[in-house]
Amino acid sequence: MVLTPTKQIPLGYKAPDFNLLNPLTGKNQSLNELQSNYATVVVFMCNHCPYVVHVLDGLVKLANDYMSKEISVIGINANDIINYPDDSPEKMIDLIHEYKIPFPYLFDSSQEVAKLYHAACTPDFSVFNGKMECIYRGQLDNSRPGNNEPVTGSDIRIVLDSVLTNTEISSIQKPSVGCNIKWK
Repeated sequence: MVLTPTKQIPLGYKAPDFNLLNPLTGKNQSLNELQSNYATVVVFMCNHCPYVVHVLDGLVKLANDYMSKEISVIGINANDIINYPDDSPEKMIDLIHEYKIPFPYLFDSSQEVAKLYHAACTPDFSVFNGKMECIYRGQLDNSRPGNNEPVTGSDIRIVLDSVLTNTEISSIQKPSVGCNIKWK
């Protein structure tokens, strides 16, 4: 496992559209149909990375808390499944059921969407406003495997609360870290 940080991109970056397989339904879904008029969280994640597994319960809680407030959350797995079969679409379905993931968890088989979003690690979080402009690119919170800090989702919760209350979002953002995306 190589510890990799999020690539910082300029805020205001427009979210590229996509049309990816949802293994749970067997159908493709696009950003256009999943995005929110308020904010959309896009997280590049996978099934086997210990950094993802560490935050998954907290991410599910965050999603449940904010999806009811018309915030969208979208998970995308872009890992190479030939060399990392634990990240296959079939295993994604298992993870969805095990953690009761309430948001679409999509599969980027070509890895093109991950490249368009400049994704580098899992988990890799971006938050976009209603115009699909990037307003946050960073960590879920300060918790990491082994550091004994609880998973709260505090960094992203602050951003989403700011969107919902129409208050300013800090431009100071701490990168997420995790396993590198397993490129083909």
